[in-house]
Amino acid sequence: MTAVIEVATEATDELVSALVRLLPQLSSSAPPPTREDIRAIAEHPDSVLFVARLDGAIVGSLTLVFFRIPTGLKAWIEDVVVDEAARGHGVGESLNRAALAEAQQRGCKDVALTSRPSREAANRLYQRIGFERRETNVYRYDF
Repeated sequence: MTAVIEVATEATDELVSALVRLLPQLSSSAPPPTREDIRAIAEHPDSVLFVARLDGAIVGSLTLVFFRIPTGLKAWIEDVVVDEAARGHGVGESLNRAALAEAQQRGCKDVALTSRPSREAANRLYQRIGFERRETNVYRYDF
């Protein structure tokens, strides 16, 4: 079974339903996305919402965000999620490779992401496809 990767360009009923189902598997504390949230991401020129399908059903997603700073164009991968039932079929790898190709095509020199240490399979995947673990301090300011 090979995942088909697509770019979501609008907040269809199918996409909204899929993300409402998938995102709690990534974060139990985040509220479910609204149609407007998904529309804003899908239509924004500096973000790409990738979806993965197996047998026609949406089983995963990844958001790639671009931003320009004085040192160049940067890209960041966020909210990678693959349905528990679809894991182990290369869906996460396919999503990441699509994101990397898009970032390279747009002229980024690198792509960054973070992943909790407890997500062992995800961390192995990122390293296997060429991401290098950085020694850094990540800070967050919550409102």
